[in-house]
Amino acid sequence: MTWREEEDSLGKVRLPAEAYYGAQTWRAVENFPVSGWRLPPGFIRALARIKRHAASVNAELGLLDPGLAQAIAEAALEVVQGRLDDQFVVDVFQTGSGTSTNMNANEVIAGRANEMLTGRRGGRSPVHPNDHVNLCQSSNDVMPSALHLAALTAMRDRLIPALEALKNSLDQKAVEFSSIRKIGRTHLQDAVPVTLGLEFGGYARQIELGLDRVDRTRGSLSELALGGTAVGTGLNAHPEFAARVIARLVRETGLDLIETADHFEAQGARDAAVEASGALKTVAVSLHKIANDVRWLGSGPRAGLGEIVLPALQPGSSIMPGKINPVIPETVIQVAAQVVGLDAAVTFGGLGGYFELNAMVPLIAHNLLAAIDILASAANIFAEKCIDGIEPAPGGTSAGLERSLALATHLVPVIGYDRAADIAREAYRSGRTIRETARDSGLLSAEEIDRLLEK
Repeated sequence: MTWREEEDSLGKVRLPAEAYYGAQTWRAVENFPVSGWRLPPGFIRALARIKRHAASVNAELGLLDPGLAQAIAEAALEVVQGRLDDQFVVDVFQTGSGTSTNMNANEVIAGRANEMLTGRRGGRSPVHPNDHVNLCQSSNDVMPSALHLAALTAMRDRLIPALEALKNSLDQKAVEFSSIRKIGRTHLQDAVPVTLGLEFGGYARQIELGLDRVDRTRGSLSELALGGTAVGTGLNAHPEFAARVIARLVRETGLDLIETADHFEAQGARDAAVEASGALKTVAVSLHKIANDVRWLGSGPRAGLGEIVLPALQPGSSIMPGKINPVIPETVIQVAAQVVGLDAAVTFGGLGGYFELNAMVPLIAHNLLAAIDILASAANIFAEKCIDGIEPAPGGTSAGLERSLALATHLVPVIGYDRAADIAREAYRSGRTIRETARDSGLLSAEEIDRLLEK
């Protein structure tokens, strides 16, 4: 590896010659060798979008030379397009404001712009990472803004379509299974009959409500902290800067973005991210319930509940021939557990607001965007590789229904609770069905028993 030398306010730094980034990024690489995790590409693209439009607005306002602004905008666009992903090298666990990642972006964009203008990669002239790329900005307002922009984009483009697809799959199964009667279960014990369609309709409603919860968080996330600079006062930012940049972002993304109503709230707290994470956690809990139910309904297939047949995707055992496991539900359950854990970290991150700055922005950004990403993936594979292929087990639901002692509940309106309980106890003792035991009791005619038990 060849090296070059650059200088910042703390002195000279030796860094890789091929890097577009500069001294501050390399200091962060050396200072934070913690996890090897990087902020996700969606966050970096959102940050670059802000930098791109900031340069153009600063030129419009007469604050930045148009030639430099054009080079900055072109370099930032390359970041948005993912062409410089390998240049974003700072660990998630860094300074709590995300200053190191903000400077990583500033230096990469400046370094690429300088290459465009001079043929020399990197450096601080003619484009300076602080004076030009970061003009009218601070890490303290631009990083929270990038977080909101990235989260809104990922929700719209990935999570919401995935959940809608899953809901549609569940709705279709609810209709398909609407006439299949089976035993209901409460406390993991037999309860009165339901239809398989009603169960799947309940699952579809869970996802529908989850979509509503996610959608409600978009209003809070739409407020951007841009324009607040260091502490929320807007020091060194043109008064029209934020509004103009946000207007450009709205035109580019189609998102309903606005400048925050209060810059001190927007920089001192990360409540909108905590709110969004809570909605994601609720969706994860819903997915866990649905996946776990599906796994149990398909258990067996001969010695379990065996009421539905799940798609067979791969051999389930390295030692037991013919065994097929519910691999997709188990994947979804693990994703749900991970999202709950990510939410806990985001919640602790939300507790990191001290006076005019929340100092856990990188952690919050990493975990919130990770939760959106894996939930979207889990919902997609759950619909495509599991729900769409579920079939009712031949004879599985009717056999279990006829054996259930809970059918005695249907007799209560005619013979009362106590006599129905006597029939249930006798059926349990003798191993016969409720239908057979009720007929033997002489309390009801065979026709009346059949009519009551078919309700």
